Amino acid sequence: MSIPSPRLKSQVSSFKLEDARSAFSKSNLRLQTSNLRPRKSVGLSLVELIVFIVIVGVAVAGVLGALNVSTRASADPVIQKQALAVAEAVLEEVQLMPFTYCDPDDPQAATAQSAAVGPTGCTAAASVENPGAEATPPYGPETRLSVTTPYDNVNDYNTFSMTGMTDISGTPITGLGEYTVVVGVAGQAFAAFGGGRAIPVADSLLVSVTVTRPAGNVSVTLHGYRVRYVPNALP
Repeated sequence: MSIPSPRLKSQVSSFKLEDARSAFSKSNLRLQTSNLRPRKSVGLSLVELIVFIVIVGVAVAGVLGALNVSTRASADPVIQKQALAVAEAVLEEVQLMPFTYCDPDDPQAATAQSAAVGPTGCTAAASVENPGAEATPPYGPETRLSVTTPYDNVNDYNTFSMTGMTDISGTPITGLGEYTVVVGVAGQAFAAFGGGRAIPVADSLLVSVTVTRPAGNVSVTLHGYRVRYVPNALP
């Protein structure tokens, strides 16, 4: 059995050390080379950009179409305000009228405490105030603009309607010719009012004023109340 010489061991160790250094140098060189490679650019391709533009365009077109339909269906704010002003004016006109048991032309209208004919009521059955304008003499026919027998009670305005606004003197109001006004007057009872005091249907009225303008797709309705009180208020 031969024994390796110390010199041969030294050569083998030197060879292994050189191989290890060489391997390390190669791997280090490979790592440095890989770091020098250009990185892949990040972004959108032309196809992706075109698809994005198409999707956004379709979405925007849908939103604009919905807004266009909504705008066309909605009323012009100016027309809406005009209709509201007309309704307020007519409602105020009606509520300022007397609310008496008898026609205001009846001599006992200011003192009547019921619709009965007699000393504490009306002088005649023909003068008892009912919903709607009086249609026959001596207190009718009543119309809103009549000089001799005009509306003189809240009840007279029941079922009243007109197209084209005029003031109480009959003067047309410029720019309001397309508006239509309809008035309704009906009894409205209160179960409790003013400390628990009930108001019967005969002594309280609900006034409804509706103003429309078909050309602008506008409709406005206002409600107001008129309560009878004694002594009766006459102009």
